Amino acid sequence: MNDLLVALDVKVWFSEVAVKLGTSLVREIDRGLSKSRAGIVLVTPELFTSLNAQGIADKELSALLATDLVIPVAHGTTFEALRDVSPLLAARSGLSTESSSLEEVAAKIAETVDVDD
Repeated sequence: MNDLLVALDVKVWFSEVAVKLGTSLVREIDRGLSKSRAGIVLVTPELFTSLNAQGIADKELSALLATDLVIPVAHGTTFEALRDVSPLLAARSGLSTESSSLEEVAAKIAETVDVDD
């Protein structure tokens, strides 16, 4: 998803790319979120496991849910399954790779965040 959005000229902050070794992951995520206009949550079975462990993903999701624009993208799971783990995230309007390709999802996200700004 990161590569697809970058190819569409969307400025993306992605922790796996932006956080340098030896720095505080939580603090860098906090900085990244503070500068973001939209948060994309890739909803996967792995995310459910991570949220249940109440680690960094749980904290990151809590911060995102406090913002105006969170876009959940269900990949390899459903919004129904998400409701069991995070009803607040499941209540947000989102996209699914079950009905659209990753490329189509990325294009819709790029339109939503208005790449010209």
